[in-house]
Amino acid sequence: MLQNKNEKEKKYTVMIVDDSPDNIALFSELLKGQYHVRIALNGEKAIKLIKDERPDIILLDVMMPVLDGYDTCRIIKEDENLKDIPVIFLTAKSEIEDENIGLNLGAVDYITKPVNPQIFLSRIRAQLSTKLANDFLKDKNHYLEEEVSLRTKEVTTLQEITIMAMSALAEIRDNETGNHLQRTKLYARELCESLSTKLKYQDTLDKETIRKLVNAVPLHDIGKVGIPDFILLKPGKLTREEFEIMKTHSTLGKEAIEKSEKMMDCPDDFLKIPKEIVYYHHEKWDGSGYPMGISGEEIPLSARIVALVDVYDALRSKRVYKPAYSHEETVEIIKSERGRHFDEEIVDAFIEIQEIFDDISTRYLD
Repeated sequence: MLQNKNEKEKKYTVMIVDDSPDNIALFSELLKGQYHVRIALNGEKAIKLIKDERPDIILLDVMMPVLDGYDTCRIIKEDENLKDIPVIFLTAKSEIEDENIGLNLGAVDYITKPVNPQIFLSRIRAQLSTKLANDFLKDKNHYLEEEVSLRTKEVTTLQEITIMAMSALAEIRDNETGNHLQRTKLYARELCESLSTKLKYQDTLDKETIRKLVNAVPLHDIGKVGIPDFILLKPGKLTREEFEIMKTHSTLGKEAIEKSEKMMDCPDDFLKIPKEIVYYHHEKWDGSGYPMGISGEEIPLSARIVALVDVYDALRSKRVYKPAYSHEETVEIIKSERGRHFDEEIVDAFIEIQEIFDDISTRYLD
C-alpha cells in the first residue's frame, strides 16, 4: 500500500530518445498526464540532458545519428552516477540477437515497434515500481551504513577514552611525565605509517592494525600502578634491588589486562596488541631486555616499535636525575643501539622521519 501511494504522489520523469518526430509525438501523447516527458533527438544530446537533470527512466531508440542507442546505453551504464537509471530499448529492430545486445548492455527491457499502448504503459509502470523499491532499499541501506558507522565511531571513541584514562592512572603518580602519553602515541603513528610503506610490513601494518597499535601505546606502563611509591617516585638512581622491582611493572600490566579479558569475556585477539606492548616493550633486539629475555623477531612488532618511541621520549624529557637530551644527541644514541637495543629496520625507518619526531617533541613539551 505504501509503495502504491508513493507512486501516485510522485510524478516520474521519462526521457524519450528518438530521432523520429512521429515516434516522439506518439510516445509523448501516451505518456503525458502521467509523467513528466523530456525529449532528446540523439544519444549525444541525451547524455548532456541526463547529466543536467536526471530522469527516472529512459526510453531509448537504437538506430539514431551521432550516437546510436547501444553506445548511449553503454555510456550511461559506465557512469557511476547514471548507471542505476533504468533503460528500455524502444526499437523496430526485432531480432533476438538485437534484444540480447540491448539486455547485455544493462537495459531492463526491450520493446519493439510498433507498440501496443497498454503493454507499453504497463511495462514502464512495472520498471518504475521496481525502481521505487530499489531506491527505497538503497536509502535504507545507506541509513543503516551510516548508523553502523556512527555506532562504531562511538564505541571506538569510548575505547580510546577508556585506554587514556587507564593509562593516566599509572602516570598521575609521576608528575614529571606530562605529555608523555600523547607524544608516544604520535611517535608510534608516524613510525607505523613509515614502516607500512616498506614491502615487508605492507600486509602486517594495515590501517586497522595501526589504529589498534597506536591506541594501545598509552597502556605501555600501566603496570606501574603496582610499583611502590618509594621506588616509582625516587628522585635518584634505583638500586639493583629496586630496579628488579621496577621491572615487574611489565608483568603486572599484562596480568591486569588478562584479568580484564576474563571479567569482560573478550575475544582472544581483542587485547592482543595491548598485551604485547605492555609485556614486551622492554625487550631488546639482542636478547638483553626483560621480562623474558627474547630477541629479534621473537619480540612482537608492536613492542619493538614502542620500545623505540618510549626511549626517544625518555631521552628528550628532563628528569630529576638527568637533563633532557637534544634531538641530535637522542638520534645518535638510538643509532648506536641499532641491532642491540632496537630492531635495525625500525631504526632505519625512524631515521627517515626523525624531523617529525623532533617536531612532535617540540609541540608537546611538558
